[in-house]
Amino acid sequence: MKQVVRNERIRNVAIIAHVDHGKTTLVDAMFRQSGVFREGQEVAKRVMDKLDLERERGITIAAKNCSVTWKGVKINIIDTPGHADFGGEVERALSMADGAILLVDASEGPLPQTRFVLKKTLELGLKVIVVINKIDRRDARTGEVLNEIFDLFIDLGADEEQAEFPCFYAVGREGIAMRSPHEDPKDLSVLFDAILSEVPAPSHDPDEPFQMLVSDLSYSDYFGRQAIGRIFHGKTVSNESLVCINEKGECLPLKVIKLQGYEGVNVREIESAEAGDIVMLAGIEDVVIGDTICTAAAPRALKRILVDEPTVSMKIMANTSPLAGTEGEYVQSTKIVERLQKETLRNVAIRLETTGEKDCFILKGRGEFQLAIIIETMRRDGFELCVGRPEVICHVNEGKALEPVEHLYVDCQEDFIGVVTGKLSVRKGRMINYTNYGSGRVRVEFSIPSRGLIGYRDEFLTDTKGTGIMSSYLLGYEEHRGDFPTRFTGSIVADRRGEAVPYALFNLEPRGRLFVVPGDPVYEGMIVGEHAKENDIDVNPCKMKKLTNMRAAGRDDNVLLSPVTPMTLERALQFIREDELVEVTPKSVRLRKAELHAGRRHDASVARKRAAG
Repeated sequence: MKQVVRNERIRNVAIIAHVDHGKTTLVDAMFRQSGVFREGQEVAKRVMDKLDLERERGITIAAKNCSVTWKGVKINIIDTPGHADFGGEVERALSMADGAILLVDASEGPLPQTRFVLKKTLELGLKVIVVINKIDRRDARTGEVLNEIFDLFIDLGADEEQAEFPCFYAVGREGIAMRSPHEDPKDLSVLFDAILSEVPAPSHDPDEPFQMLVSDLSYSDYFGRQAIGRIFHGKTVSNESLVCINEKGECLPLKVIKLQGYEGVNVREIESAEAGDIVMLAGIEDVVIGDTICTAAAPRALKRILVDEPTVSMKIMANTSPLAGTEGEYVQSTKIVERLQKETLRNVAIRLETTGEKDCFILKGRGEFQLAIIIETMRRDGFELCVGRPEVICHVNEGKALEPVEHLYVDCQEDFIGVVTGKLSVRKGRMINYTNYGSGRVRVEFSIPSRGLIGYRDEFLTDTKGTGIMSSYLLGYEEHRGDFPTRFTGSIVADRRGEAVPYALFNLEPRGRLFVVPGDPVYEGMIVGEHAKENDIDVNPCKMKKLTNMRAAGRDDNVLLSPVTPMTLERALQFIREDELVEVTPKSVRLRKAELHAGRRHDASVARKRAAG
């Protein structure tokens, strides 16, 4: 009979929530009040958002570990992303936890990612502490939100014990938490005490040999790849000889050349680690997330981390434009695929596949935003590449095509709901619920194909004047709902190589919206603007004004052009059609046709029309 012992010196808790509900801000306050930072020490806000992209966008992209100490107990905290596209990060983070703090905005209530992360948490049987955050908002509705959270627990099949969750009310920015919204706020001590009393201490069998599940990877220039994970049984020490069991069941030998534990936001070297703790160890290169590290005498694998399948794919290839190699450091396809393979090792939610085409690969992930973040990170690392339009991954069942369908939540002013509903219906969306809060804002729920949301976000923000909130989660797979137009406009395509000049651009402005400014390099097949009509047109953006002896040359300086919004990677991916690509370099984001030669594009278009007719 197995003996179960709990390590009361440790607690492992994940902080989960929908995006922008205050996870990272709450962790900042927990650091300050637990003594991680000395008094008077200057600390940046959102200290756990270490990546440049996280700080720029104000969101968490990768799950990260840290720890605080409260009343002599070490609390390992896993800060998780709140965006649906990074659900794989949440799933691997929960594999290290025994409990979770579910944060919910006091005004917005439970949103799609709240449902997703709570569902995964309940499936793992973790203890949940609910924190209703931002109760200082003027539009806070704490009582209604608490009822919505309880309904969500019941809807997700929570048992009686899980449904009786402890609830706290907080203002994470000010570092206060209360058992009741009517109490006098003090600090986060009641929340710390609840973690110690409600979250079970990690359990282990003292007779079992060492076992650790790899949940994350890191890299050091001195020690190479480092495995991060929770110790489920036994203990380990520095310089111990162990084995790593990979997905094929093979045992790869390793020696623990460096063992580190978490202390605040940093890691420090330790001599030994015990069951229940989360550690980082170095000593093996061939390790991936989901592997088990254990003793050579008793090699037994733990259950691997399983994540939901990808729903969106994107074609990636080496840059083949005439400007290739002028702005990036890494342009070879071998370098690109090597970088993408490293990404698949660290991110369990993405897949990389080869195609029959030369130097062309397929990257699969949870959503277009996740894939865009990967490409944006690569361009900042000096890569040049071309990417295609994101496409949904369909399944085939009994000869029928099944496509992913999303449950979409739209929160906006009542005045905008007409245009939003109209555009979503064109994209095969079906309204399934309508809630009017009586405050001028409404929440509408839709069932819509995932492909209907690709390229819609910017349009939605424009239609709601930037005040709308849109979020979704994967509902499942349904029969294909039919085709719909993805774009009602064409492309303005350059017909030669050169530099854009003011005179030519001024005369092109009536044709549509331009993407280039004077002095920008252009080439044949490059998209320089959006045509106001549905068809594509070839133009000469390098055309100079013919001067005569009747006019002074200085008259050309009076040309005034409309301002051009700089092209971002997300806008570019949302704009392009199936026959178009985005050229991504460290300095530029350009749009282009997949086939640059105008004559060959024309021949292909004629052939398609003949085949269709």
